[in-house]
Amino acid sequence: MKFRHFCFIAATLFSAFIHAQRPNAEKQITLTGTVIDSETGEPLEYATLVLQSIDNPEQVTGGVTDQTGTFSVEAPAGKYNVRVEYISYRPYTLNNQNLTQSKDFGTIKLSLDVAQLDAVEVVGEKTTVEVRLDKKVYNIGKDLTTSGATVSDALSNVPSVTVDVEGAISLRGNENVRILINGKPSALAGFGSTDALRQLPADAIEKVEVITSPSARYDAEGTAGILNIVLKKEKTLGFNGSVNINTGYPINSRVNANLNLRTNKFNLFTTLGHFYNEPPGYAYFDNTYFDSKYSRITEDRDMNRLNKGVNANIGMEYFLTDKSSITGSFFTRFSDEQDGTENNTTRYIDTDIDSRTLRREIENEDDNTYQYSLNYTNNFNDEGHKLTADFQYSTDKEDVNTDIDENQYYPDDELINLEKVTEVEKENEYLLQADYVLPMGDAQFEAGYRGNFEKNTNDYQLDTYNFSSGEFETNYNLSNKFTYEQNVNAVYSQYGNKLGKKFSFLLGLRLENTRLKGKVDSELDDEQLIDTLGFDFDPDFDKNYLGLFPTVNLTYEIKENENITLGYNRRINRPRGWFVNPFPSRSSRANIFQGNPDLEPAFSDAFDLGYLKRWEKLTLTSSIYYQRETDAFERVQTETGQQTSDGIDIIRTIPINLSTNQRFGGEVGVMYNAIKWLQFNGSFNFFKFNTDGEYQGVDYGTESTSWFSRLSAKVDLPSSIDWQTNGFYMGPRQNSQTKSDGMMSIDMALSKDIMGDNATVSLNVSDLLNSRKRRSYTESYDDMGNLSFTSDSEFQWRQRQFTVSFIYRFNQPKNQRGNRGNRNGGGNNGGDEGGGEFEG
Repeated sequence: MKFRHFCFIAATLFSAFIHAQRPNAEKQITLTGTVIDSETGEPLEYATLVLQSIDNPEQVTGGVTDQTGTFSVEAPAGKYNVRVEYISYRPYTLNNQNLTQSKDFGTIKLSLDVAQLDAVEVVGEKTTVEVRLDKKVYNIGKDLTTSGATVSDALSNVPSVTVDVEGAISLRGNENVRILINGKPSALAGFGSTDALRQLPADAIEKVEVITSPSARYDAEGTAGILNIVLKKEKTLGFNGSVNINTGYPINSRVNANLNLRTNKFNLFTTLGHFYNEPPGYAYFDNTYFDSKYSRITEDRDMNRLNKGVNANIGMEYFLTDKSSITGSFFTRFSDEQDGTENNTTRYIDTDIDSRTLRREIENEDDNTYQYSLNYTNNFNDEGHKLTADFQYSTDKEDVNTDIDENQYYPDDELINLEKVTEVEKENEYLLQADYVLPMGDAQFEAGYRGNFEKNTNDYQLDTYNFSSGEFETNYNLSNKFTYEQNVNAVYSQYGNKLGKKFSFLLGLRLENTRLKGKVDSELDDEQLIDTLGFDFDPDFDKNYLGLFPTVNLTYEIKENENITLGYNRRINRPRGWFVNPFPSRSSRANIFQGNPDLEPAFSDAFDLGYLKRWEKLTLTSSIYYQRETDAFERVQTETGQQTSDGIDIIRTIPINLSTNQRFGGEVGVMYNAIKWLQFNGSFNFFKFNTDGEYQGVDYGTESTSWFSRLSAKVDLPSSIDWQTNGFYMGPRQNSQTKSDGMMSIDMALSKDIMGDNATVSLNVSDLLNSRKRRSYTESYDDMGNLSFTSDSEFQWRQRQFTVSFIYRFNQPKNQRGNRGNRNGGGNNGGDEGGGEFEG
């Protein structure tokens, strides 16, 4: 028996079981009918018939349609409210029905619910983009190359977005992007880091919202804009879900289950996952010095990582009334990581090899994350009058223990250094938010409050081996406890309206107060700290900023399938904890990263002009943009004036505020569906930026242009086989000190539906050519304008990956939301936790 029949039979048996518990005198009737799409006439499989007793509203029964759209349900005779539902369609309702005899409802036609979908689907069958006043929404569920992949991998296939070899995410080439989960900051996205996104499954994503001109409802954080990742939330009644199993080489395995149980009274949902991977990587540095004991030093690093853990997201939405609900959810992630790095270093004097050393670093990290969320939603009516309130608490604790040893093996065998690093990092975050939306005919008013309170504590201890005593001793110069707090309170209001039939606007103003506090606890006094760390800073700072952030979004509809948009917004980029922690990293004795406590927030003003045109089989999206950022962050490499015990100059990378950064560019995207078996899309983004500013007497101003392009083609082959290829190229680019070469990568996937389309098996090759490597060249000058050192480097975070995936769906057809053609409607709006959605 095919499994897709199981849900229908199970619902019938369940209904029969309930009826069997009733007195024999209770008369049984049979209700039949057929549910179809009102436009195409296609039968709707898994549409739900709901029978709610009028005498006893808690008594609910019903069933689902089979593959022909037909239902046949037995129920006790009585008075019922009858409802037929199907995801993304307007429900069919018959209230106060006195059903005393068996009845055939005939053919029931359901239409797409445009109000619920609140967007315009501008492409065809299997790849969709929704264009709204302040964002573009990409439904990525049909991307084969993300099968068995992570959220980070999925983002790398979204237009306007790039993910570099270390997992850093950029929007239009700018790394200052804010990442949200379901409209809110989340432990799922990590605390100021993207590491967690490389552990979460891509198949949990419903869609990604690319918000380059955020409205006032959003936090002003992120000068590049916002990426909002919307997770799946099933709306079909009954029990449904999917299980995804994959394995790959290099070793990479993952098991995920997405489960959902929905009734008229509650919706219970969960995502469970286990992951285990061993991704190898490497790095190479070739440094040349012009005034040092060594004229050249090369470092060849091999990185072997082992990551394993589990994640779970469990929640329930309880429907208080037909219009209001309360949702509680709990997320946790436990990971156990072991990173091993071997660093072979060769030192030259002129052209002769002076010595060779091998440095081994073994880092063990236990990371435990918890997040508790509570949401209240009250839809006062069907026109969008709405109140939402949110509370969220997140906590994360990382215990890191690192053993480091360095041995010289040429010209003599000699132990140079032994170190032990113990680090405990704790982060707590509270979020309070309330949003109110009031429609007024074609207009809409919105207002809200948001409070975000974060505290990060990093307790760091460095023990160094004393060769004289033969024991480890604590290095009090570098051992410390650094506490960093970021508290943001904000209120906002915005108003949108439609003037005539063609012009729409959304105007907003947000007031934010930001307080940044940092404190260093150390055995050293302030003067000793400054001498030890090599620069002047305030070890106990408290900064307060009050700012207004206006937003303007305009749309003019030239025709029904053609429009122009114009957006303006002001944004802020607040420094994260690791950017202000003044103590150096220990990944290398000679190349360190060091935070800057004097780093100030950066502010930007951005303009975006967009154009959209849709033809029958072709969709064109394009925009030009300009951004001016003051006190922009820039990472620079400088000599510290310090040396290791064996005479190597220590090079420091430190973030600074440059005076201005101006960026302007343009992007164009094309989606083409000319042939039924072929879907093609591509995008091209070109940008130019220039910066000016100086640090410690050195001018770091620069001007650079770069571009990136993405092409994707999907072919439907015979025997229900799909083939997709994605190509990406990032052009050469540079900042004030570093020039980076272009980088190309190709991903490929094959997929086949089996078991009556209830399951899919796929083969995915990520980075087919093993070319996703960062190659760069850095020059550093002293304050006299003389070249002090150069660095030629290559870095690869993860090698070419082969993955085989198997996904099984129950009561959740693969194309439940697809195959609807070009219509006015897209996916559901599950991600706008920040308030309502004004559409022109």
